[in-house]
Amino acid sequence: MRFVADLHIHSRYSIATSRDMVPEVIWKWAQLKGVAVIGTGDAVHPGWFRELTRKLDPLGNGLFTLREDLKDDTVPRSCAAEPLFLLSTEISCIFTRNGKTRKAHCVVLFDDMESALRLQGRLSKVGSISSDGRPILGLDAKRLLAMVINDCPLALFIPAHLWTPHFSVLGSASGFDSLEECFEELTPHVHAVETGLSSDPSMNWRVSALDDLTLVSNSDAHSPQKIGREANLFDIDLSFDAVAQAIRTGQGFNGTIEFYPEGGKYHYDGHRPCKVRMTPREAVDAGCRCPACGKKLTLGVLNRVEALADRQTGFRPKAARPFTSLIPLKEIIADTLQAGVQTKKVDRLYYELLEKLGPELAILMDVPLAEITRTGHPDIAGAIARVRSGEVTIEPGYDGEYGKITIGSGGQDRTYRK
Repeated sequence: MRFVADLHIHSRYSIATSRDMVPEVIWKWAQLKGVAVIGTGDAVHPGWFRELTRKLDPLGNGLFTLREDLKDDTVPRSCAAEPLFLLSTEISCIFTRNGKTRKAHCVVLFDDMESALRLQGRLSKVGSISSDGRPILGLDAKRLLAMVINDCPLALFIPAHLWTPHFSVLGSASGFDSLEECFEELTPHVHAVETGLSSDPSMNWRVSALDDLTLVSNSDAHSPQKIGREANLFDIDLSFDAVAQAIRTGQGFNGTIEFYPEGGKYHYDGHRPCKVRMTPREAVDAGCRCPACGKKLTLGVLNRVEALADRQTGFRPKAARPFTSLIPLKEIIADTLQAGVQTKKVDRLYYELLEKLGPELAILMDVPLAEITRTGHPDIAGAIARVRSGEVTIEPGYDGEYGKITIGSGGQDRTYRK
């Protein structure tokens, strides 16, 4: 069975996350987006875990369905489906190794409630797991991996947004130069890495050490509308075991849906307070200092990939999976209408298109352009055609600032929103 899975999101218990990130709303938006399997996020947070046990019913295959009385029947018939939940969490590890402070976010996918509960118990002895949906712990990432191996042997451990400067295993500010440097003898237990919004698979292909790993992509959504902005494509049975096996081996893993990496918050180097954005070459020429104030630049994902790459741009490994770069439908509509993303007219047209054509990801990737034109919106069809063909101009994001997107001709610069 072919389906889309978004395995890393956050709940209402996470800092800077929408109150709408509850199971019933997540379930609704997974349908609108066309996501068949959605991570729960935050599964080791006690309050969220209790909510999940109340609102989800186990299917016996490691996946969960929303309780029948909580299901929203207002979803357009064209989008109606039965999304399933997979227990997941992200953990923020802050620790010192070799005299340097390290900060790494790691995702764990659980095979059942008991597995999540066991890790919850272990982590509660390390620090507070109740103050944030994504626990922030004084815990070495290698030790976390050891806990997962020992207490949750069927679970999957995935370094999150691998290249992000401040909170990732390979980040420029507080990361390592390789997975082996971080996880040492436990590295063979890492079967996948998450590329993050500011990189795409083609950038990761330049690092040969990642060749044997599955490159996954997830939305890291903090609000329902961001579900599916990045996701994974599978052709397997619907079960945790099948998902885990596909990620471990690559068999049945058909690639990813990507946001354009230039649109991410950390693609280029820069210093946001001074509005300074630089390419890696410009940053090196400036001594990695802000030319306006002299402070250190935040070195972005492109710079970090350049530093660790042992291949030229454009290299493609034999086993590489394909990927598709997209821009969210509301962003396309807003660009076409010259209106704000949050405006009522953008919202109205968004739902009109979903009712006539189906879920968002299907519209962006699969629905024939002629069919989109027949809805009475040839301008939207044209914009989607330009996105599909890569006719997109982006002022790259830097130092926490999203990139500015222009879709082909006639569009306007638009800053991507979280």
